[in-house]
Amino acid sequence: MISIELIEQLRKLNSVEKLEVIEILTTQLADEENNLIKPGASYEVWFPNDATEAAHIMLEALKKDATIDYFANLQ
Repeated sequence: MISIELIEQLRKLNSVEKLEVIEILTTQLADEENNLIKPGASYEVWFPNDATEAAHIMLEALKKDATIDYFANLQ
């Protein structure tokens, strides 16, 4: 949680200083995002082989859209 003191200090900053704070925070957030995937680590990848229910839902959604013939090239 952000302290009230910090918020008060931020409000006292001029526009240039506020932009500098934004730049610092966005840079830090970008760095944190870049460090989400660690080199050499292994990660589970989902693959839809057994997603028959999801496939059925998608097929029904496509069938409802009568304006486009999605199945014309499947024959």
